Amino acid sequence: MVGRRAVLTALGGGALAAVGVTAGLHTNAPFGEGLRHALGVAGQVPAVQRAVIRVERVRSRCRGQDVDLLTMVPPGVPTGGLPMSLLLHGRFGTARTAAVGRMPELLVTAVHRGSVPPFGFVAVDGGDHYWHENVPGDDPLGMLLEEVPAWLAERGFGAPFACTGVSMGGFGALLYTRRRHERREPLRAVATIAPALITSWREMAKRRAFRDERQWASLDPLRNLDRLGDAPVGVWAGDRDHFIEGTRRFIAGARPAVASITPGGHDDTHYRKVVPDVIRFLGRRVPR
Repeated sequence: MVGRRAVLTALGGGALAAVGVTAGLHTNAPFGEGLRHALGVAGQVPAVQRAVIRVERVRSRCRGQDVDLLTMVPPGVPTGGLPMSLLLHGRFGTARTAAVGRMPELLVTAVHRGSVPPFGFVAVDGGDHYWHENVPGDDPLGMLLEEVPAWLAERGFGAPFACTGVSMGGFGALLYTRRRHERREPLRAVATIAPALITSWREMAKRRAFRDERQWASLDPLRNLDRLGDAPVGVWAGDRDHFIEGTRRFIAGARPAVASITPGGHDDTHYRKVVPDVIRFLGRRVPR
């Protein structure tokens, strides 16, 4: 098992800057206001109510490189076997930036109030290739399927019961859902926030995330709706999101359990409005 180290970072000018080491955000160790804003726990939140966030550097055989493994759990709850949702970041993101819309703070509040049972999130660095093996030897989907459950078990957490994805991570969450269905290991819930479902190869090709149009078509959730299985899916997007056309097509074809299109764009302002509903959606499906 890889030795643990908890590293907290803050966003500054688009870069990550190390600002301290601590066992978790519920401790009294000093860390800056910018960091708390970056992780969604800024403001007058009592120390006992801060999410416990740990980041470790682990070796991924599937990706052929070291990656950050971030776990985010409510404070004061038993973590042995705690149900966890994968949290997939968007393009140009990392495990450290996967939690959008004040997600840590809102998770803690929901659990503290008893509106959802305790659960946590786990995020990993997945690169920018839409969560599949576009570059030989770099397989983020394999990492999610084969390595993340083992990493969670080593740390005493439960296996992923759900998957939550933002933007490109929404594409990845649906692809992961398909693979879990094919493996006869279905998820209990899938939450996609502003999913980057692109409707034309010309636009997708700009991202250099697929070998060719045929490969993209074979993996694109919009072209493989019948392969998702029966896991309840939730979709949240703003009506001015630049991926809204693909989102509307997905809703029309997949008929998800939750289909929420509300005023807003592809940004954290909108994410903050929908994350409470995302947490409730996941909470209703936490295994007992």
